[in-house]
Amino acid sequence: MHLTLASSFDPLHHVADQQSLVGQWMAQSLPLSVLSIVVCGALACVVLIWAAGRIRTGPESEGTRRYVTRGRLAQIIEAMVVYLRDQMLVPVLGEVQTKRYLPFLMTLFFFILSMNLLGIVPVADLQVIALEAANRLSITIPAEPGFTFLGGCATANLLVTGALATICFFVVQIHALTQLGLKGWLEHLCGGKELLQGSKVVLAVVPIIFVVEFVGLFVKPCALAIRLFANMVGGHTLLATLLMFGGMAMAGGLNAFAVGGISLASAAFAVAISFMELFVAFLQAFIFMFLTAVFISEMTHHGDHDEHADSDHPETAHA
Repeated sequence: MHLTLASSFDPLHHVADQQSLVGQWMAQSLPLSVLSIVVCGALACVVLIWAAGRIRTGPESEGTRRYVTRGRLAQIIEAMVVYLRDQMLVPVLGEVQTKRYLPFLMTLFFFILSMNLLGIVPVADLQVIALEAANRLSITIPAEPGFTFLGGCATANLLVTGALATICFFVVQIHALTQLGLKGWLEHLCGGKELLQGSKVVLAVVPIIFVVEFVGLFVKPCALAIRLFANMVGGHTLLATLLMFGGMAMAGGLNAFAVGGISLASAAFAVAISFMELFVAFLQAFIFMFLTAVFISEMTHHGDHDEHADSDHPETAHA
């Protein structure tokens, strides 16, 4: 138990990526973030495939009930997907591009959400306590102190968020070259065809616009990675800091009444922060997905959005 209390005095210990016990048994280096990615990916696939089966229209023998989604979790997932598609993505991308990129964007959303939610659960801390309890009961487990099977928050690792942002970067650029072509892509970086065909005085700012837009191609995915990473690290660090107050009070030699009061107060604030962390887990997954859709939209022909806008307001289109 002393190791747990000692490690709790450093809030970054609960956030920093550590080695997995599975990797130790395999005689290889296996960070917890890598194992979390695999577990969260598999878990997201299983849950979404199960939900798709519940959402799917049933046989005709069920009558009108065949159109009703079965199961509360499947209903929640269906409501989330429909809302994100109709209220968030279609107004930004248009119906054609939304249908094209919806599988990628929803996969991105639920994958990040699963990693964020797993990071909220103190899986690693519970395993450390279990290993120490096993040692006290003279149960031999081939593990070094501090090693755990699974745990941590994968999105609190900048390499993980950077990899996700890199995938989004290539998706956006491939979409841009497909939609605009190389010439249109370069014209976009120069401020648009209208600017290039304008007066010669205006052309003087084209090099500045090109530099800003070209740097922005890389700044935007970097901002995605850093935003997700910083929010996950900040929230988990704050939560770990609150939870370590009781151990610090005990290590400081305070009486039982003071330790109990400090522990209760820190636990109450930790519960409140946990609810905020739950909200942030959903919010950051949405922001990462939505901004990726915005970046795709910026590289799409404006005619697609005009057509969608006309279809939403037919009375203005025929006026």
